[in-house]
Amino acid sequence: MTYRYEQLEQWDKQYVWHPFTQMKTYVEEKPLIIERGEGSYLLDVEGNRYLDGYASLWVNVHGHNDPELNEALHKQVETIAHSTLLGSANVPSILLAKKLVELWPGMAKVFYSDTGAAAVEIALKMAYQYWQNIDPVRYAKKTKFVSLKEAYHGDTVGAVSVGGMELFHRIFQPLLFERIEVPSPYVYRMDEYGNEEEIVRYCLQQLENVLAEQHESIAAMVVEPLVQGAAGIITHPVGFLKGVETLCRKYGVLLICDEVAVGFGRTGTMFACQQENVLPDIVCLGKGITGGYMPLAATLTTEAIYEAFLGDITENKTFYHGHTYTGNQLSCSVALKNIELMEKRNLVVDVERKAKKLANKLQTLYELPVVGDIRQKGLMIGIEIVKDRRTKETFARAEQFEHRTILEARKRGLIIRPLGPVLTFIPILAMTDEQLETAVDILFDSIAYMITQ
Repeated sequence: MTYRYEQLEQWDKQYVWHPFTQMKTYVEEKPLIIERGEGSYLLDVEGNRYLDGYASLWVNVHGHNDPELNEALHKQVETIAHSTLLGSANVPSILLAKKLVELWPGMAKVFYSDTGAAAVEIALKMAYQYWQNIDPVRYAKKTKFVSLKEAYHGDTVGAVSVGGMELFHRIFQPLLFERIEVPSPYVYRMDEYGNEEEIVRYCLQQLENVLAEQHESIAAMVVEPLVQGAAGIITHPVGFLKGVETLCRKYGVLLICDEVAVGFGRTGTMFACQQENVLPDIVCLGKGITGGYMPLAATLTTEAIYEAFLGDITENKTFYHGHTYTGNQLSCSVALKNIELMEKRNLVVDVERKAKKLANKLQTLYELPVVGDIRQKGLMIGIEIVKDRRTKETFARAEQFEHRTILEARKRGLIIRPLGPVLTFIPILAMTDEQLETAVDILFDSIAYMITQ
């Protein structure tokens, strides 16, 4: 059955509550209603085509409607759609776990969930219970977590507790457990601390001060490797992540790396930690794991973490956590095919090549006076918009400069999203060179147009 746009718009505004969306504003605008996808393009119900410049919230790898991913999903659904992983196994979840561990030397076990936030929530609970399982008396105080300023790890209560985004998280403060915040190397806004190397040194020293004083009460540190995505694509200078790992090891604090946004080729390597040869105790995966097809996430741990949960049934060392769709066959099957295609198509190497070429094209945006900073790691790009380059003052929220810019880009055939004063460009990994250049041209024209308004 085909529905008219006007009818869908009415029902959308009447019945749907959209995430991270101020609905008062939303209902005053014409909504974008997507009907289908073709490669790097999304098509709305009116037939308009848009380059998917946010990879459908950073998840799409090979493009929409990929024939081989479609086939994998169809083949699995004709076998079985779902059976529980609680106390029983299934074939796709076994094969995928094996593959993930092979991709992550040093990791040993895979715990499935369905969202990145859940993967982080699981990691936090694992880290806390790990210490309690080892020695609940000796490690009774190890209950706190350390995370970076402007950290974002998801929207469950535990994930919000280790988050540091005031705008998103302050309203929930009474519900949250205690975390310890340390500075993040946000180079563009840390001039007073010197150059990149000096900023990294300062941030690591602040972390060491915290760990030296409080390590006996800290269970783990949580970090987004190389790039803090939701904070506005804050790219960390070389050496920061390795420094964090070194300090965690020195003070006996577990390291949790949240690779949900940066994993599966997004930063130019299969996983971001590979770029600094970092091996976390626990790693969280999600988003691109299924190529943008199905909800799936995974929390990987070392053998040492896993073994702390083994014991006689009366010892209560079991990890009492799970989800109804844990290890769902449809999700695991398409994830396996996604990884197979990434390897067959040599996609990660291609991302690295495209990222270098794109970096040159992005420099043209500096011709626009409101572009203050361009941050890039692989195919994660953040363009920070400022009212005044000298003072780095941003536009007032009420002006909605960034929001109006993305609406203008949409008119020109590109879908992107802002994060505060930052326009994010997170394209589909398989987007062609020509499509990437077109997207940057649309960004340029859209920002230039808004300057004249």
